[in-house]
Amino acid sequence: QVQLVESGGGLVQAGGSLRLSCTVSGSIFSINGMGWYRQAPGKQRELVASITRGGSTGYADSVKGRFTISRDNAKNTVYLQTNILKPEDTAVYYCNAKIIVLGMGMSQYDYWGQGTQVTVSS
Repeated sequence: QVQLVESGGGLVQAGGSLRLSCTVSGSIFSINGMGWYRQAPGKQRELVASITRGGSTGYADSVKGRFTISRDNAKNTVYLQTNILKPEDTAVYYCNAKIIVLGMGMSQYDYWGQGTQVTVSS
């Protein structure tokens, strides 16, 4: 009914950049907050960056000044521009969206993408 499809991951050298994208499709009434999380091997999933529908953003301390989250509401898409990548940024990156679904009342539900691997070599 609702799908989040991510793209843009890959292998990059330290200091490099990647741009992740996540597009939402399906029976959507409204997309509220969106965000990017990551999970490294043996570690818990952590919030990297978030953005409200109005464009207010928040970042984990570890990525401030290097990553930028943005969204295009007309395209139901959220982006994560990652710059000055470090080996410790290596993880699977997941897109999250809080969505009000058509026909399911006005409650919002959490939806997740399938994840995209980011690997940073030293």
